[in-house]
Amino acid sequence: MNIETTTDPKKEDLEIISKGIKAYNQLHIPDTVVFEPDTRFAVFAKNAKGKTVGGIRANAYWNYCIIELLWLSEETRGLGIGKKLIEATEKFASEKGFNYIRTETVSFQARPFYEKLGYTVFGELPDYPKGHTTYCLFKALS
Repeated sequence: MNIETTTDPKKEDLEIISKGIKAYNQLHIPDTVVFEPDTRFAVFAKNAKGKTVGGIRANAYWNYCIIELLWLSEETRGLGIGKKLIEATEKFASEKGFNYIRTETVSFQARPFYEKLGYTVFGELPDYPKGHTTYCLFKALS
């Protein structure tokens, strides 16, 4: 057995891994779930000039929506724009049939913000990044 590590994996090799896990997953969950496409989407906040001043990048599959990134420009923080972005993300995910939403935030970022919006911490990664804690949060969508 030869074990290789690479920072430039071949597309075909990555596809073998993806197909392998899908085949394994098929033994435990229905085909409709195993082979459902990812739903990638974004929600943007734009100023009067059309400039992006904040937004969310998300991906959803297996009845969970995952907020990958949420960013607000300095001048928009504290104005309720983050809440509106979250609400739009939750609405879109719910309309697409997803039941839950989850995200991660670092100790110097937005844990209280998410908790105020009904998110619950379900896990912590200490010293990630070094000197900080990453919090994993989720919320059931109605």
